[in-house]
Order: sequence, then C-alpha cells, then structure tokens
Amino acid sequence: MGLIGRGDVPSGRYRRATSLANSRRRVSYDCRMLRTPLLWCCPLYALLAGCVVPSPYESRSTAPNQPVGEVATVQTQPVTTPESTAPAEALPIPIPVRPRTFGAATKALVTQAQAQLNAGNESLAAATIERALRIEPDNPLLWIELAKIRHQEGNDSQAENLARKALAMASGDGKTQATAWRVIAESYRARGRNPEARDAAARANALDGSG
Repeated sequence: MGLIGRGDVPSGRYRRATSLANSRRRVSYDCRMLRTPLLWCCPLYALLAGCVVPSPYESRSTAPNQPVGEVATVQTQPVTTPESTAPAEALPIPIPVRPRTFGAATKALVTQAQAQLNAGNESLAAATIERALRIEPDNPLLWIELAKIRHQEGNDSQAENLARKALAMASGDGKTQATAWRVIAESYRARGRNPEARDAAARANALDGSG
C-alpha cells in the first residue's frame, strides 16, 4: 500500500491528522518528563525512610516487647541504715577525795585551843577556834572542833548544828563525816535521845568501817 501524499488527501483532513499526531507526540513527551522526577525521587524517599528520627514526645519508659498499656515494674533494693559506730560515752572516773587536814597556822591554833579546853577554859578555846575559822572558813575539821567545845560547854543543840554543817562540807570525805556523826551522837545522848544517838553512831561506824 503506497504512502499518501499531501496532494492525495484533502487539505482539511490532512490538517486534522497532523494536529492529532502532534498532540500524541506532546502527550508522550509530557509523560516521559513526569516519570523522570519520580524515578529520581523514589531512591531519595527510601533513604529518608531509613533515617527516621524518633519523636521527642515518644515515651521511653516502655520496655521492649512490652504490651501497650502495661506499666513497667521497677525493682528497688531496700535501703539499709548503717549502724552507728560512735564510741560509747566514757563514764567519768571518780576523783578520790583527800582527807581534810589543817594548815600550818590553823594547826597551831587548834593545838592551842585544845590546851585551853583541857585547862577548863572553854570560852577562850572557842575564841581560838574562831580565829582559825577566819583563816580557813571552809575547813570542816575546824567546825567539828568548835562543835566539841560547845558540847563540853553543855550547849548540845548548837553542837549538833555545827557538826551537821561540817557533815555537809565534808562531802566525799568519809573519815571527816564519821567524826561529825560521832559528835552528833554525843549531843543526842547528852539530851537523852538514845535511839537517835545509836542511829548517828551506826552511821559513823559505817563510814569509817569500825562498825
């Protein structure tokens, strides 16, 4: 079958056939142009799909392979309190109390007062002991000496008070306290208070171990 020349086809039909052919060629070209970007984009989309960045709002507390809606159980170790290693408080060591004695000046006055008392001069002996008390007012032995003088004078009530004052001042000194209790016992006995005298004497014996 031979080719149809332009002269064999009427002009109107030839123009329509040419326009239709040109339209088909443009459509084919447009389709090729549309497919070309898609072919380049497909590898790019695949690459981007592999670099998925997790959303900052995703919960990180869900353990792998844990069903949605279940809360992960966190195991905690019991807190142990360390035992106190502070050393025990040491008990205070009692300091031994030295027996009371007389100073040099008071010893001389006490010796003088005893001589005066033996001579029957009670008032002068009391005055001598009071001079010694101005030197050592906190010495319970001097108060005991004055209590003995008052007892010999017959002033047993004052003798008891002076001996009790010496008893309070001689705290911790068992020997001096025992001497004070014996003066108290003598003052009770002089006033006929024998049960109290026996009790005071027993206290004296317990303190110096002579009972």
